[in-house]
Amino acid sequence: MRGEDLEAFAEVTATSYYEVDARTYQRAWPDPVRRPPGRNAHWMRRTGRALVTDPGGCWVAEVDGEVVGGAVSRVRELMWILASFAVRPDHQGQGIGTQLMAAAMHHGRGCLRGMFAASADPGAVRRYRLAGFDLHPQMLLTGVVDRSAIPVVERVREGTAADVDLMNSVDRRTRGAAHLDDHHLLLEQFRLVVTDHTTGSGYAYVDDQGVPVLVAATNRRTASGLMWEALASSAPGAQVEVRHITAVNAWALDVGLAARLAIYSNGYLCVRGMKPPAPYVHHGSLL
Repeated sequence: MRGEDLEAFAEVTATSYYEVDARTYQRAWPDPVRRPPGRNAHWMRRTGRALVTDPGGCWVAEVDGEVVGGAVSRVRELMWILASFAVRPDHQGQGIGTQLMAAAMHHGRGCLRGMFAASADPGAVRRYRLAGFDLHPQMLLTGVVDRSAIPVVERVREGTAADVDLMNSVDRRTRGAAHLDDHHLLLEQFRLVVTDHTTGSGYAYVDDQGVPVLVAATNRRTASGLMWEALASSAPGAQVEVRHITAVNAWALDVGLAARLAIYSNGYLCVRGMKPPAPYVHHGSLL
């Protein structure tokens, strides 16, 4: 992949992900939408950064000179992460995805662990399992937060770039590898809240809707407090959606149920050489 491929691959991912969402979403959920311009700009910045840090993990497939698919992967310490993977719908089923996956996985050939989030698309899930990944169903929480259920959360403060070392330490404890410079990408887009106390440490990135997009902590109680802090920042009456919750993170489901949110299944966490991280709710692409 080259810098001039970013815009074309952004369009491929937006089209492919929307097509999967349209086929797999449940009627109780809001109708799926294509990636909006603001999120697309963040996607291009993240992917552009991967071209600098992990050029060997970024690949595109061309047909007649036109980008029809791609894969973006990162290596962080001894963990391989697949951040983006898509083939344009009209070119699927032709072996392009298999070649892209092989190229991206070669980038992580020296890694002990691998992890990425996958949709519920049956063809893609089959490819991931054949590549040797364990599939752990993910759940999502959705609904309007019951404001009367929000507890008082203590020892949580606003975070800054000065907290990156702390967060990398929590990362290594929960998922076996630090995010390193990826924390700076997350800081550009999200609010950061942090807990650093003798009873537990952790952090959460929160979007402008009050949704926790990444939560990591040294124990379940701390993780629950961080998730409550995030949900408390949602607007009264607003619909929220917390994704990427695995069964080992039942504490997140308990927070969601206490907040009167509904639970649905949604895609898979794919891991190799490791168990699903906990207490941890992963980010969709930076994991």
